[in-house]
Amino acid sequence: MANTPTQAELWNGPAGHAWITAQSILDEMFIGFATHLAQTIPVDANWRVLDVGCGTGDTTLTLARRLGRGGHATGIDLSAPMIDVARQRAADAGLPVDFIASDAAQPPLPGGSIDHIVSRFGAMFFDNPMQAFTRLRDTTRQGGTLHAVAWRSAAENAFMTTAERAAASLLPLPPRVPDGPGQFAFADRDKVRGILDAAGWSEVAITPLDVPCEIARGDLRTYISLLGPVGTALRSETLDAAERERILDILEAAFAPFVVGDRVQFTAACWVIEAANP
Repeated sequence: MANTPTQAELWNGPAGHAWITAQSILDEMFIGFATHLAQTIPVDANWRVLDVGCGTGDTTLTLARRLGRGGHATGIDLSAPMIDVARQRAADAGLPVDFIASDAAQPPLPGGSIDHIVSRFGAMFFDNPMQAFTRLRDTTRQGGTLHAVAWRSAAENAFMTTAERAAASLLPLPPRVPDGPGQFAFADRDKVRGILDAAGWSEVAITPLDVPCEIARGDLRTYISLLGPVGTALRSETLDAAERERILDILEAAFAPFVVGDRVQFTAACWVIEAANP
């Protein structure tokens, strides 16, 4: 039996490179979340903000524009290839943003150096979330805050599981590991609250957030072929090109309920997770 790759191996390998290829699609899909997180920062606040699991930097750059010259945004991500892209995007935009290629569970930052932590779907992948949130709290000044967005359950996010359900009899997909790191690791609100309480955060509030998302109809096939366990299975060297295209036809058809004209539309069912460092 093949060993399960670590998060570092995934995000510095095929998963990270797939996200880079799909960067523009994902930025469009999740633009509502970047806007939401930026709006948690007061205009022109001199805040030092850390974006956890920043990926290719879209949310971090949005935060930097919101902060203006008085504040500073830093993005941290385990994926060195994605951080390279984020740095180039910041340079192209002329924004003074720092990006760190490192495990956010052990941020290489001085204690108390951050005013506000944000995360767009980056906090569900910690191997030891209690330890990670303890270290992140140590990085935050007293009175500093956390504002993260994470997925609710798979059952509430039909779009996100459509490809897996349609591919179940067509491709060898890894089983989802209960309580392990992954997209729906924070589906249980009580579990998340327990993690943050144990990590020393206070004023914990976890509330539902439903955000309309969409991409171009012409990008759907690329999205399916690149991302998640289905994307990984479709890249298998044992799958010939004709069979790959046949399977993609079936998977693409499964998304028909979400197609509206030349757009693909769905609602992302998420949690907004807020807390403070006492």
